[in-house]
Amino acid sequence: MASKVRLYVDHPLGEGQTVPLDRDAANYLFNVMRLPVGAVLSVFNGRDGEWDATVLKAGKRAGALQADTRTRPLQPPPDLWLLFAPIKKARTDFIVEKAVEMGAARLLPVQTVYTNSERIRQDRLQAHAIEAAEQCGGTFVPEVTELQKLDAVLRDWPDDRQLMFCDEALIGAGPVLADAQPGPWAILIGPEGGFSVQERDRLHAHPNAHPVPLGPRILRADTAAVVALTVWQQALGDW
Repeated sequence: MASKVRLYVDHPLGEGQTVPLDRDAANYLFNVMRLPVGAVLSVFNGRDGEWDATVLKAGKRAGALQADTRTRPLQPPPDLWLLFAPIKKARTDFIVEKAVEMGAARLLPVQTVYTNSERIRQDRLQAHAIEAAEQCGGTFVPEVTELQKLDAVLRDWPDDRQLMFCDEALIGAGPVLADAQPGPWAILIGPEGGFSVQERDRLHAHPNAHPVPLGPRILRADTAAVVALTVWQQALGDW
């Protein structure tokens, strides 16, 4: 039976590869989960798939594993970015967690006119993405970028990437993504206060933007992220 313990490691994985453990990983495996030498767990690094690994050394502040057998290949998500305006800490964590579970390949926090948070802890959100991948059985960990201004992101927008712009002003309009084609995509979720008039005008004028509604009711930002990912995945993703 496969181990219930899964661990992300920032180290190459291959048959017989020794994987050193830092203090945090050692504390989790040996103090929290109480794994002994010889125990088998699942490890992944976001590049080489998932592996069964055996505990070689177990200490309070360090340890080592040996990668034995690859149990699953890397399963990358669709080429989908999620752009979102940071909100309250717990709800931003929720967005990151659900985006990882639902198959976003890259997470881009963006600052809009009405964004409440002017800064984020990128390293903390990246760690949260890793934890989400560990919990949901994923073999890929999306990058969480630093906070960027929405205007700057749109100014440098890739020519080949389409943008699903979730516009709360389009309540009841549809159909959603009826004529959309597969390929590189992104989803944009606004802040709790919505988009400004200038932002909405710019997005509607953007050549790659597809303004869409998310049903007949105004959704909270974290709910909207889950709904938008579901809509896109069902229409163009790998579901």
